[in-house]
Amino acid sequence: MIQPIDYLSPDVPLELPWYKLPIVIATPESLKGYGQLVDDYRNFPIEIVTWPAQGWRSIDVDTGNQGGTTAGNFDVWWEGDFLYGRNQAVNDQYLFGWSKNPGEAQKIPQEKLDRSCVLLWHTNYHPDSGQLFFPLNSSPFVVPLALPGDDVKPEDFKAFYFDGTRGLYIHPNIWHEGIFPLTSEASFYDCQGKVHARVSCNIAQEFGLFLSVPLKKLDN
Repeated sequence: MIQPIDYLSPDVPLELPWYKLPIVIATPESLKGYGQLVDDYRNFPIEIVTWPAQGWRSIDVDTGNQGGTTAGNFDVWWEGDFLYGRNQAVNDQYLFGWSKNPGEAQKIPQEKLDRSCVLLWHTNYHPDSGQLFFPLNSSPFVVPLALPGDDVKPEDFKAFYFDGTRGLYIHPNIWHEGIFPLTSEASFYDCQGKVHARVSCNIAQEFGLFLSVPLKKLDN
């Protein structure tokens, strides 16, 4: 039996090698296949995937895709070296990762904090719907993405940089793991399918490393 994942206290080693992701500016061209830039987030259509047939009989026309969407704030914040997120749309909370190996990471305030990257232990995709993120305080942000396929590897990921003036819509089945602001905290509008099916990859367990996502400003 598959056990639920503890997203706030993941079972990962205290130290692993880092795989640094390449960072690119998000443009209509660079996002092809992954998703789209978003201006009007309140009226942007969310793709809902029809429920898969269980055998040779097909799903009836106009059924299997009527669950609709759910929306809410997606809050992201640092506590010392720990990066957390809370998705109010689906009532979930996560520890995304750390700014250094978890064995060294501290939650207490420190004089000097190096938040030039976040180390991810986990990624996921949603087979039931697309997902939209829009910055509510114009914070620049970075999102790691990989194209569909359950045989995903660390080298399949890219980190996409957004300057905070536009949002991101990702298609169903696109690997991702939250949105990471360049500020100490930020809030995003989030909209996704109500079913909220999630397929996970524990990067730390499967590949013996952390994905290192650069958190730096790029010039457009």
